[in-house]
Amino acid sequence: MDIKPIVYYLGTGLRILKPGAAEGIKLGGFPSVKEMIDKTMDMGIEILVCEASKRMLGWDKVDLIPGVKIVGAATLNDLVLEADATQWF
Repeated sequence: MDIKPIVYYLGTGLRILKPGAAEGIKLGGFPSVKEMIDKTMDMGIEILVCEASKRMLGWDKVDLIPGVKIVGAATLNDLVLEADATQWF
């Protein structure tokens, strides 16, 4: 499809990126959130985490799952302005 997807976590969504948090989240016959995160990373899709959201949650220092990258809040603005399309959940 010639697209470069990037997943950007912000707000309380960061909580599922703590080790062990995503394994227990599963709905019906769908894969668990952990399985979907692993598949995303295996496909080479970058997962970014909002630094301001991290601070909002009171996390000065936090251990997150390996492979995610904490970035400044302005990064989201830059990504959206440069993108051909965006999708929000």
